[in-house]
Amino acid sequence: MNYKHKQLHRFTGIVLLLPFLVWSLTGIFFLFRPPFFEAYEQIPIKQYPLLNSSLEVASDNWVEVRQIRSILGNHLLVRNTDGWMHLRADTKETWELPSESELTQLLQDAFQFNSDRYGMITEIKENKGITNTGIEIEIDWPTLSITQVGMDRIWIDRIYNLHYLRWSGIEWLDNIVGILGLCLLVYMTFSGARMVLTTKQ
Repeated sequence: MNYKHKQLHRFTGIVLLLPFLVWSLTGIFFLFRPPFFEAYEQIPIKQYPLLNSSLEVASDNWVEVRQIRSILGNHLLVRNTDGWMHLRADTKETWELPSESELTQLLQDAFQFNSDRYGMITEIKENKGITNTGIEIEIDWPTLSITQVGMDRIWIDRIYNLHYLRWSGIEWLDNIVGILGLCLLVYMTFSGARMVLTTKQ
């Protein structure tokens, strides 16, 4: 291998020093298995026994039906070709997003399964809220599902982004950088192997 190729190999190695360092440090982080479970757990709605378990399908367009009884009453969750609908089980009428006080009541009831993490709702607006433990809550009312984001999840997501070279936050640019990094890594492997074989000869 000539001098020019050796210089290119050395320059590529210098360029890859930072990604290699980031890959190593983030790899060590994931090796110790941080608390993923709580960071990404779904908050289940606390369910109560149904007072009336009989269910009549009101439309042929319904492809999935779930009936739940929460602290707010009986919910009918219906999926059709257009998506999910949230109905009142007794009247089959659309159940609009409840008031802030009702949502707070629903959330506090759900938090009982892990009260140490979620604590108490301190602020709620529309379908989003925040707790006194710093957890951001969002309710998807059509499916009656609750998602949460705490600082642990934010930091784990950031480390994931670092590990996979998503550094800019711009998807197309990060994809280009990622592909370029892999190409440089392949080149380093190939040119290094050539250098070893050439030296042996």
